[in-house]
Amino acid sequence: MFLDFERIWPSVPYILQGLPVTLGYMGASLFLGFIGGTFLAVLKVISIKPLNWFANFYTSIFRGTPLLLQLILIYHSTPQLIGYNISIWEAGILAFSLNSAAYMSVHIQGGINTVDKGQMEAALSLGISYPFAMKDIILPQAIKTILPSLVNEAVNLLKESALISFIGGADILRRANIVASEKYLYFEPLLIAGGLYYVLVMILTMGANLLEKKLKTS
Repeated sequence: MFLDFERIWPSVPYILQGLPVTLGYMGASLFLGFIGGTFLAVLKVISIKPLNWFANFYTSIFRGTPLLLQLILIYHSTPQLIGYNISIWEAGILAFSLNSAAYMSVHIQGGINTVDKGQMEAALSLGISYPFAMKDIILPQAIKTILPSLVNEAVNLLKESALISFIGGADILRRANIVASEKYLYFEPLLIAGGLYYVLVMILTMGANLLEKKLKTS
């Protein structure tokens, strides 16, 4: 086996320029996905059947189809359907956020269901409105319970953000592939890209473990 990292080292800074792009997709999609997932989870637990059906249908669609298909559909079909020339960045954020919201809604719904129903009943009996009771009493306890699941979703988003390279996004994987094509060496740049993803996942996991320990003692 022959490895030639000397030819790759000058291109490492170029690959590293994809780091903020990857983190940008993950961070924005995680934030928007959490908001959307929370909204969907609330729709699933309230006693209004049409809203329950809508939330469950939405979740089934985005969990039942490949993320890559969703990304390609949004990027290539948006100009045809509504006449808007969507950018790669917008298509990526939209696809990842919509998909993440579906998965997060399942986790958040599970967290809500673990909270004693008596707490909501007590809040309502004290005159607290349902939205405020959900926001200030139920959701904080639910989020604390499902933190490991949310971290897992963040890790999945970090890795799945590499799909943006299929539509030309200049992330870590895309830049590694460009270097590979220019140097006619594929193993070395892709190994560097894999190492970057691994380091990011480890940092994210360690940070989440510290946060979980802090929440347990709070």
